[in-house]
Order: sequence, then structure tokens, then C-alpha cells
Amino acid sequence: MKRSCEDAPPGQLLQGIREFNLGEWYECHETVEDLWIGESGEMRDFYQGIIQIAIALHHWRNGNFGGAVSLLTGGAGYLRRVPDQCQWVDVCALIADSERMRAALEECGKERMASVDPGLIPRIKTVPAANS
Repeated sequence: MKRSCEDAPPGQLLQGIREFNLGEWYECHETVEDLWIGESGEMRDFYQGIIQIAIALHHWRNGNFGGAVSLLTGGAGYLRRVPDQCQWVDVCALIADSERMRAALEECGKERMASVDPGLIPRIKTVPAANS
């Protein structure tokens, strides 16, 4: 089934959002990847952006500075290709949060990457469903 940004989020995306916000980034990647497979266009970009940001945070936690910075940049790039809100996700907020995290990581550098303020860790925020 082809989805669009105007659709309600499938249960699998809601599960992925919960995993992301609980810091279960690898699990989020696995969950959302199942949605990403077989999609095209803006939905593929949307899911790819979430996947890349989740794996960036997984890399950060595991001390992979280059992977974290690269995937935060790439994930935000994918999300810029979709509407500001997609399947109830506040895409603009996720892009901004990812960019703040990337900037903080770059400022800290590889040696101090673990000292990034935990308050800067991106979270996926949802918005009220649009009235149909």
C-alpha cells in the first residue's frame, strides 16, 4: 500500500517513534526500515530521514563521531524533501533538533563527543492530525 504524508501514521511508524524517543535507535531503524522498503518518492525520503537520524544517534552513543555527524547531516537532508508535517510528525522540528545535535557534536569534537548536552538529543514530536 502506497502511503502519503497526509495519511495517518501506520502503527509501525508509531512504534518507531516510541523507540526513537526512548533512545532505542537501532530498534527504531529496524522498525522504520520495514516501512521504507518498497516506498518511493517523499515517503521513502521521510522514512530514510528518520532511519538515518536514528542510526546517527546510535553511532553517537557508541562513539562513532564520523558516522554520527554524517548521518545527522544526511537524515536532515532527506527530511528537507518532504512537507513540514508528514504522518503527524513535526518534520521541521526534527530537522532543527538534528542540526543542533550535529553542531554541538562538531563543536565538542571526537574527543569530547560524549559530553554533548543530553537535552540536545533529537526527539520525534507529533502534531495534531489535520481536519479532513
